[in-house]
Amino acid sequence: MAVSGERTAGTRARLGTLLVDASTGALGVAGGRVAGVYLRSSTPGLLRLAVLVGLPGPLFRPWWRLHLGRPFPVADAYRRGVPVVLPDATETMRRYPQFAAGLPFPFGSVHVPVPGGAEPLGVLTVLRPAVPDTVDAPLDQELLGRLAEGLGAELLGLADGEEAALAWDGDPLCVRPPVTRPAETRVGRFTWDPATSAVDADDGLRALLGPRPGEFPGTGPALADAVSREEAERILAALHGTADGKPPPVPLGVRSADGAVRLLDLWPRAGPGGRPLVGGIVFEPGPAATADGAADLLPQGVFCLDRMGLVVYVNPAAARLAGRERAALLGRPLWEAMPWLTGPPYDDHLRGVLVSHEPVHVHVQRPPRGTEDPTGGDWLTLTVHPGPDILTCTLVPASHVDASAGPGGRPPDEPRTPEDTVAGDHSLAPLYRPIALAIALTDAITARQVSAVVMRELLPAFGGRRLAIYLLQERHLYLAWETGFPQGFLAPFDGVGLDAHLPGVETLTTGRPLFFESMRQLAATYPGIPMDAEEGARAFLPLIASGRPVGSCILGFDGSRGFSTQERAVLTALAGLIAHAMERAQRYDSEAALARGLQQALLPRRLSAHPGVETAGRYLPGTQGMDVGGDWYDVVEAGDGLALVIGDVQGHGVQAAATMGQLRSAVRAFALGDRPPDEVLSGTNRLLIDLDPGQFASCCYVRLDPATGQALVARAGHPPPLLRSPGGRTSVLDIPGGVVLGVDPRARYPVTPLLLEPRAVLALYTDGLVERPGADIDDGIAALAQALSRAGTAVGRRSGSLAGVADRITATARNATDRPDDVALLLTTRRPARGA
Repeated sequence: MAVSGERTAGTRARLGTLLVDASTGALGVAGGRVAGVYLRSSTPGLLRLAVLVGLPGPLFRPWWRLHLGRPFPVADAYRRGVPVVLPDATETMRRYPQFAAGLPFPFGSVHVPVPGGAEPLGVLTVLRPAVPDTVDAPLDQELLGRLAEGLGAELLGLADGEEAALAWDGDPLCVRPPVTRPAETRVGRFTWDPATSAVDADDGLRALLGPRPGEFPGTGPALADAVSREEAERILAALHGTADGKPPPVPLGVRSADGAVRLLDLWPRAGPGGRPLVGGIVFEPGPAATADGAADLLPQGVFCLDRMGLVVYVNPAAARLAGRERAALLGRPLWEAMPWLTGPPYDDHLRGVLVSHEPVHVHVQRPPRGTEDPTGGDWLTLTVHPGPDILTCTLVPASHVDASAGPGGRPPDEPRTPEDTVAGDHSLAPLYRPIALAIALTDAITARQVSAVVMRELLPAFGGRRLAIYLLQERHLYLAWETGFPQGFLAPFDGVGLDAHLPGVETLTTGRPLFFESMRQLAATYPGIPMDAEEGARAFLPLIASGRPVGSCILGFDGSRGFSTQERAVLTALAGLIAHAMERAQRYDSEAALARGLQQALLPRRLSAHPGVETAGRYLPGTQGMDVGGDWYDVVEAGDGLALVIGDVQGHGVQAAATMGQLRSAVRAFALGDRPPDEVLSGTNRLLIDLDPGQFASCCYVRLDPATGQALVARAGHPPPLLRSPGGRTSVLDIPGGVVLGVDPRARYPVTPLLLEPRAVLALYTDGLVERPGADIDDGIAALAQALSRAGTAVGRRSGSLAGVADRITATARNATDRPDDVALLLTTRRPARGA
């Protein structure tokens, strides 16, 4: 949470309790599987998930942060202040295709704003199985609305009028949902005689099926009806198939009348005189499965997960197939116990089971754990059956399911590449990857980001190993991205003209994709072309956007392979998506260059100097998005003193840079007139509202008297300054502040006095230096304070030392390849009097 030292542990606990109670209450009201509350964060325009009930946090990580500008139902509910109800996947896809593509399974959802003053405090959201006609159900609208209103009232009471105290900047609290039925595990055994239809059931089965002793009819149809009335015909068919020597390859997953998952395992056996009988076990798991030794006798691998992803039961057969001891599996999250069952696409499957309540079946390959691991590398069939509280999973060797074909129609014993296992079944690629790639490309802004998305999304889907993207500039193709090719192999092709007889050129000039199933076929079509491998297939795709040539894309595969008609059509369509994204990226790069030039012109080339004061400023652009934002710093002469200024304009790009220039000019004008700090911020605030009522900025302004060290400080929604004493101790200054600039024309900005002693260091900074995704900003400020204490030891002892301190403090950010936001830093110290 965003407030440091201002919220007691009791208040924090009370906030968490309110959010958890509201979320669990929403589960019951809406019949949901997953619920949570999004709250405003200290970052303008960003909501953060504060509580998640019913789903493991790691499975929902992509949705922990939601920007209000994104086309998502949570953002719409917040912006519009009205509930968003999506009854099923069809309506979700129609209204929010990006949201639906990110959660590709059938489900419904309800998103209700949590009221609180001029705008909502957050959004209460519930995911549930698809329910027809949900929009007309008053239960969702009325009860959920009242629940959200009550939560809003309690949150406001807890904040005691300070809504900013409710900002959430940390990870969500992940909570188990209430248990819906008693925790127990039941196992029953039986023998069925197909000749007479008689069933010999043990006491465990009779207790599981419900009738009192003596009341069970003891026939096959009665057994099937008692196990699962809705799937009785399927059970009878399985019984007869087993009697004929064709048992089900995996345990049947069925449901009892109360919705509990039951596994039915069948096998043929010989009776007296050799007549055929069918043996069976009915297993109904629960959280206490480990206490029931009878479940360990199941011949198939079975393990159970709770709704937080913890392994709560595993039988010996499943432990053997997993290649680990039971003790190493029990009580651990799935991603630690069996990491080869996590990541795409398995996370999608697990999310689908937890939310939509539909079983899934998928082939997986467990990697070997060492040379002595006899089961390593085997292909297994994983089936996950959903339940109200427990997920029941079965593991069996894939050869038991289909001895002739593994995933994607290949024999299970055929060698596979790691990329083959990513999608599980490449036949899914034409159905899933176009949507996934299109959604991922919406967030890719630069040409480098587009290329990275293509590598991440497209190569694994089709088992590719190599990728090259060329972009067209002045009738030549220049290499923009490559991966997987031998070092230097593509260098001779960089900058080739459009008259070159090369497949990468001709696919663009003709507009036709070229597919080669082997290197021999490629060499026969283009004699003399250099080869990067002895074998392998190649696909050359034209990148054409709205009829305009953009470049070409090359996909490489290690082995020879064919391209089906469907795959060719999908790859061609994907090339169109890539082309449009690349064209947008090129325009973006041009705008970014303009913004960088504008910003460099607006940032101060040198800071105003004073013989008694030393200053050092640093600016680092972000590495995501436009790379150019609205952070700025300045030192301005203010009467007989100096004005120290730092600010951060919302957003990135030309508009942010231009607004920054206007604000910097306004602040300089006010400072040159030696206005008090509160008047400087108030005047700048009104100017920004007049310039652009939709934009806002934070700012911290310090008016320093170099002779005495007396300073006056005012801040508008900006992180608090740091002060390092001459002795080396750094503290976070408790400076009262007003709202950000550009919001309230009547806003007031209190002024706080401050003494800057000789050799003390005052640090002003923007949030890009202290804020990290998934971390509390207070932790970042504390880390910056420690860095200032360590780096500032020599301040004032030798000339130019403050610049070195600034470099050391920003070194980590400067060397980071991933800076989500701009970084600005302004350090100030007073030089001691001569002889001191």
